[in-house]
Amino acid sequence: MTISPDDIAKRTARFKELNYSEQGYLDTRIPAHKRNTYNVIGRGVTEDDNLKPAIAEADGFNITYIGAEPGCGAALHDHPTVEVFIAMTGKWAIIWGDEGEHETIIDQFDVVSVPPGVMRGFRNESDEHGFIMAILGGSDSGHVSWAKSVVADAEKTGLRLNEDGSITELT
Repeated sequence: MTISPDDIAKRTARFKELNYSEQGYLDTRIPAHKRNTYNVIGRGVTEDDNLKPAIAEADGFNITYIGAEPGCGAALHDHPTVEVFIAMTGKWAIIWGDEGEHETIIDQFDVVSVPPGVMRGFRNESDEHGFIMAILGGSDSGHVSWAKSVVADAEKTGLRLNEDGSITELT
C-alpha cells in the first residue's frame, strides 16, 4: 500500500493546532470536573457536538487528551467500551466503583485499563495543570452513562443531555 504525504497530513494531529472544548461533557460546569477536552482521533464519547477531532477516522479506537487544573477531572461515568488512561504529565487518581470507592494513583506514562460496565473517573493529583490521555475502543464508542448524582449536579448548573447524547442548556 502506498500512502501520499497529503494522505498522511490528513492523518496527523499537531498538539499546538488542536481545538478543545471547555464543555465537552455533562459534568464540566461542576467545579471539581472542569477540564478541557481535545479530540485527537475520532469523536470518542464527547457530548459537545461542536468539538471535531483532528483525525476524523477512528479506525477501531479513539484518542482524547484531557487537560485539568489540580483537583479537577472527570466525574463517575461508564462507557460501552474499554477505556485506557495514560498519565501524560503529572500524577492522576483513577477512581472506579459504583460510588467511586476505589482509587489508584498513576504517574507520568503509567497506564490503567478500565473495562466496560465499570463506573470510572479521574482527577489531577499534581500541583499544576496536567494532561491525561484516554483511549476508547471501537470506531463508535457510544455514549457516556453518568452516575445519577452527576446528572443531578449538572442540572443545577443548567446542563442536561438530549436524547442523542449531546449536552444542551436547560430551558
